[in-house]
Amino acid sequence: MRHFVTTSGGNNHKGPLKICLLTYRGNPTCGGQGVYIKYLSTALRDLGHQVDVISGPPYPELDEGVKLHKFPSLDLYNPEHMFWPKKVEDLIYPINQLEFISMSLGGFPEPLTFGFRVYHYLRHRRTQYDIVHDNQCLSYGILGLTKLGIPTTATIHHPITVDRDVDIAAAKTFYKRFKVKRWYSFIGMQLRVSRRLRRIITVSECSKKDISDAFDIPIRKFRVVPNGINMDYFYPLPHIEREDNHLLVTNSADTPLKGLKYLLHAVDSIRKQRKIKLTVIGTPKKYGAIEQLVRELGLRDCVRFTGRIEYEDFARYYAEATMAVIPSVYEGFGMPAGEAMACGIPVISTTGGALPEVVGDAGILIPPADQKALEDAIVSLLDDPEKRRKLGEAGLKRVKNAFTWQHAAQKTVDIYRETIDAYGRF
Repeated sequence: MRHFVTTSGGNNHKGPLKICLLTYRGNPTCGGQGVYIKYLSTALRDLGHQVDVISGPPYPELDEGVKLHKFPSLDLYNPEHMFWPKKVEDLIYPINQLEFISMSLGGFPEPLTFGFRVYHYLRHRRTQYDIVHDNQCLSYGILGLTKLGIPTTATIHHPITVDRDVDIAAAKTFYKRFKVKRWYSFIGMQLRVSRRLRRIITVSECSKKDISDAFDIPIRKFRVVPNGINMDYFYPLPHIEREDNHLLVTNSADTPLKGLKYLLHAVDSIRKQRKIKLTVIGTPKKYGAIEQLVRELGLRDCVRFTGRIEYEDFARYYAEATMAVIPSVYEGFGMPAGEAMACGIPVISTTGGALPEVVGDAGILIPPADQKALEDAIVSLLDDPEKRRKLGEAGLKRVKNAFTWQHAAQKTVDIYRETIDAYGRF
């Protein structure tokens, strides 16, 4: 029989908690997981809790008062030493050997090996934290923490099986499909681990249902906590005049799930009727599918990729555009939609995944992967400045009322206490 380990908070867990957040990679520029860790940790700190973050590289950018524990890996996807350890002598360690061999065979080993490193660290510090909160690593090492009696929960942002299936469908050869399946082989581990957790946090009702179905997890285990939008960086700039016929999209350009190809085809069709300009905040892969499509359609004169921009610059980009477009096939939450709405810009979004929960009636919703519907919605909104004004105002109001990190942190703490109580029954 397992025994509950009395943590630093003991039974008095109604006061401030000692919280350990885990993320196998945490840089905000690497995707939504880094953004989640940065702003949730700050909001938890602001509520008076002690917050530590354990992260693998690239490391998160955390605010003052949140302690970062860096857990180095081989960092095999670092452009400075791609697919090879920075120091060969690091391969003497068994976990590093596992990481290198798995990567060499086409897998993605970071979640697995990060979880092992965390387990070896925390098994000697069982009473250091009241709660451990895993950010979609779902490694066997995380499962090991639960067997030690350490109260543990996890956030699953959306079912990664959706990414895998879309990437497989986009692969054009048997060999490319095989490579995609090999890359996503870590999903089997995540399925098994997530089924053993007592509480799972997710960011939308849509994600709750889809993860429950895809991972075969009872719906009763889930708790929904919508993400917040950081209005320190995303806010209106009313003194900047919007340009006409200027679309903006924030996009991981070569990720099929983000649906950028449908927007590019729509722009190609629209430009035959009127002047149009598209700014993509991001960078396409060199010789990748998006770069090739832009070249094939001859869109270089009206499509601009910004590359990486600083967070301080986002508001200005949104303020200059006529509207924001979110063409995603699927989103577990839809941060780009919320960020655009926070900037007071009208939004056209697909209904992919949880996007309708974020946009509500404050934007135009169309079916995903539907170029014609996207084209019609863009043209209609370009021709209706009054509707653009009303949608921009409605979107900003919706974000202020429903999507703040303070609200997200308060709900997350309630789930922490519920999880601690559940472990206390042993």
